Amino acid sequence: MNGTKGGRGRRIVLWRHGQTAWNLERRFQGSTDIELTEEGRGQARRAARLLAALRPDAIIASDLQRAAITARELAALTRLEVTHDAALRETYAGSWQGLTHDEILARYREQYTAWKRGEPVRRGGGELETEVADRAAPVVLGHADKLPDDGTLVVVSHGGTIRTTIGRLLGLEAHHWEGLGGLSNCCWSVLGEGARGWRLLEHNAGTLPEPVLGDDD
Repeated sequence: MNGTKGGRGRRIVLWRHGQTAWNLERRFQGSTDIELTEEGRGQARRAARLLAALRPDAIIASDLQRAAITARELAALTRLEVTHDAALRETYAGSWQGLTHDEILARYREQYTAWKRGEPVRRGGGELETEVADRAAPVVLGHADKLPDDGTLVVVSHGGTIRTTIGRLLGLEAHHWEGLGGLSNCCWSVLGEGARGWRLLEHNAGTLPEPVLGDDD
């Protein structure tokens, strides 16, 4: 599923939202609507200045407030309107949501280790990673298809959703998606359009390496 049209030079920037209190607590957010910390708002402002230099043509974002507020910082600099879409929300993870990493390991260790092995797991009875890609990737591709040649789309979303979307757009099998690694808060990955489809040009850009807090947040 690469969705390209003859190598038009388009770029997709997938930008993770800023820090939340639950990120700091290593608490699984999933589709819970958690706001940014003051540090998270500062991260968004700093990152927006860098991303504005790419002169994006369009911005789309998850409608959860941590992504929507992050996107707003870039919109203010570029004067672009943000299109919000619930399909870009983080993975729904049922009973895992609200639990810390340690609590998940204590209560669902077998399920957690199976997921880390790359097995299809409904974490907490929620969505499969492939189902997240099924809803998010077509939205990203649909907006990318509207770009002019050499245009840039910024997608403001969540760690798990971004990883699954990248995996789908690169044509990787689902059990390899974990190998992409996570994004730090307010960092981004860049996909570029080549003759044979989308290619990963940058991953977890925007900072010196930092711990990834609450990847599937």
